[in-house]
Amino acid sequence: MKDITKKYTNGEVTIVWKPNQCIHSTICFKGLSPVFDPQRRPWITPEAATTQQIVDQIKKCPSGALSYYMNNETDQKSVKVEVETIVEPAPNGPLMVYGNVVVKDSTGTVSKKNKVTAFCRCGGSGNKPYCDGSHKRIGFVG
Repeated sequence: MKDITKKYTNGEVTIVWKPNQCIHSTICFKGLSPVFDPQRRPWITPEAATTQQIVDQIKKCPSGALSYYMNNETDQKSVKVEVETIVEPAPNGPLMVYGNVVVKDSTGTVSKKNKVTAFCRCGGSGNKPYCDGSHKRIGFVG
């Protein structure tokens, strides 16, 4: 699966969207629909809310598909989350890992994740080891 990253900015904050990580929780557009509207193209319009509203909403993203950086940060790659790692199964959904993790996939590719990573528990994901929202389609209970 191709690793796509899209960026949208209002001049102050840049929203980073990685669609392959999205588990389609709908939290983004239910929480801030003027910015996140899947019926619109582009579906993210950061000029439709304040920077603080955008940051607050992105922090609620359970998969880490949405992240952000402030445009005045000199080196976006140096931003690290310094937290304890917490592992928690979501009811009828993915295994959520909060914090810094290093993931080695089936091809041997290593990637560093921070904030929140959603791992498939249902076995139906087309993006293993990550959740792609298939648990909803197949009616996973667990």
